[in-house]
Amino acid sequence: MPLHTPTLDKVASPADLRGFNLGELRDLADDLRAETIDAVSTTGGHLGAGLGVVELTVALHHVFDTPRDILIWDVGHQAYPHKILTGRRDRIRTLRQGGGLSGFTKRAESEYDPFGAAHAATSISAALGFCAARDAQVREGTGSDRRVVAVIGDGSISAGMAYEAMNNAAETTKQLVVVLNDNDMSIAPPVGSMSAYLAGLVSGGAYQSLRRLGKSVAGHLPRPFKEAARKAEEYTRGMATGGTLFEELGFYYVGPIDGHNLDHLVPVLKNVRDITDKPVLVHVVTHKGKGYAPAEAAADKYHGVVKFDVVTGEQAKGKAGPPSYTKVFGQELIKRAGRDPRIVGVTAAMPSGTGMDLFAQAFPERMFDCGIAEQHAVTFAAGLAAAGMRPFAAIYSTFLQRGYDQVVHDVAIQSLPVRFAIDRAGLVGADGPTHAGSFDVGYLGALPGMVLMAAADEAELAGMVATACEIDDRPSAFRYPRGEGTGAAIPPMAEPFEIGRGRVVREGAAVAILSFGARLAECLKAADLLAARGLSATVADARFAKPLDEDLILRLVRGHEAFLTVEEGAMGGFGAFVLQMLAARGELDRGVRLRTLTLPDIFQDQDKPELMYAQAGLDAEGIARAALSALGVDQTKAGLRA
Repeated sequence: MPLHTPTLDKVASPADLRGFNLGELRDLADDLRAETIDAVSTTGGHLGAGLGVVELTVALHHVFDTPRDILIWDVGHQAYPHKILTGRRDRIRTLRQGGGLSGFTKRAESEYDPFGAAHAATSISAALGFCAARDAQVREGTGSDRRVVAVIGDGSISAGMAYEAMNNAAETTKQLVVVLNDNDMSIAPPVGSMSAYLAGLVSGGAYQSLRRLGKSVAGHLPRPFKEAARKAEEYTRGMATGGTLFEELGFYYVGPIDGHNLDHLVPVLKNVRDITDKPVLVHVVTHKGKGYAPAEAAADKYHGVVKFDVVTGEQAKGKAGPPSYTKVFGQELIKRAGRDPRIVGVTAAMPSGTGMDLFAQAFPERMFDCGIAEQHAVTFAAGLAAAGMRPFAAIYSTFLQRGYDQVVHDVAIQSLPVRFAIDRAGLVGADGPTHAGSFDVGYLGALPGMVLMAAADEAELAGMVATACEIDDRPSAFRYPRGEGTGAAIPPMAEPFEIGRGRVVREGAAVAILSFGARLAECLKAADLLAARGLSATVADARFAKPLDEDLILRLVRGHEAFLTVEEGAMGGFGAFVLQMLAARGELDRGVRLRTLTLPDIFQDQDKPELMYAQAGLDAEGIARAALSALGVDQTKAGLRA
């Protein structure tokens, strides 16, 4: 049954809603919320955050002249309503699908997305860049005086980068609006009409003029009176609004205001739009999942959703299968921690995403969530290790990139035994390139002393947790993919592996395939495809990228006509380490037939995982084709897809 959205149907672009009155804006918000719910029910994706900013999205596009005015959403997972209003409604049901809309803001997708985002706390820095460019262009007479707005959540603003940007803002520009979307901890909850009245008052021209006059008068007072006047003004303002921190960073603070009340939002945004002598922070309090009862009742379960029934809110259930790698990690860490009180868990705002929520339930006093602050989390773990604890820092591959300097300086140089559990290693399907874990093998493998492992299945992951527990003289890391395991049996208590030793899974004669990580199952299927064509293959699991099992690699290279490495990571990783070793040993001088299979040298857009692996040449057929190429066999005659 088609949705009844008469007001939304009138909007092809934000320009169409700028003439709306407040009643029409409220109707538009209702339609926009219904459209968002219906669209996400068919595609899956992030729901709660987008529903929480529906009124804010409407108000921003009503007040500001986008895309001439710059609107930057932090993270971008809350931008589905924004996409609907900015000419992408006809494609909104392609969200997170191959060839469809990204689940985040994306410059190549629309002029209304001036800056792409998917990692937290980048919006204010990017907005400052736009401000500085605008100010320079205006001075040179080559640009226009457009407004710049950054929308950042209360979780994202806890990250150090956000404060670095705010600390720099007043020195960079006089015109910037930062909207703090407070949808969780409510720094200072609104108190109805009086709060809205005060917010409107302090954002208005009369109040700002009075403040400037007061500061001007105080500037002519003797020093003791000047300081007393400054402190009195700060105390009064801080008591009234709670914004002293932001004011100390050089912002006018406005709020808190109800982010779902357009009668309050629109006048305040109009007021702050015209403030041009100082950056402004507008504190807006919203509720995740607003307007959809199931999401309001369980914001955590409806932050990211699969397809669901709009009426009941029930999310589609997949077929029962093996446990996820994330769950296996959490369970294995609990087993180890039950035997060793020195084991502690560290994560950066992703306890459920990394399995650390399970650990926290078992050992609440030994679990530390550092918030969206990967740099802090890594150095915090280093401090724990230096003090004799055994920290496991569970961080997505794509987010660990943000703490790389700390991995180098605070962990690796000091040889501290921090154990990095790298979740979401490799491709991540619908989340696309911003969340793919493509680079950790290269950036960690470059560090002297690092022990670097990759799990081929859940039993191997259990063994790697056990192995990391025993490494007390240097840092270690083990990577594992998103999603379900293979169904491998997990022992009650896994035994540690010998450091730097791989294993042979299948013996053959013609070609050797050395897998690093979770592509091992596809390597075995590739061996079956080759066997059907009369070519036997040895398949081995490297387990370690650092240190390499040099004896195993040399045996595979010398004992086969061709040799392949396979990894779910970017160029410059495991295959490059193997080539470096073979070159140093003089093996390449023998004319070895080899191929290094990696992710392609592109940022792969979102799609179904199996299609992404096929595109990358990392499915069974792609691996078999590479083996035939190395052997000099005509692939088309061998019956494989080109």
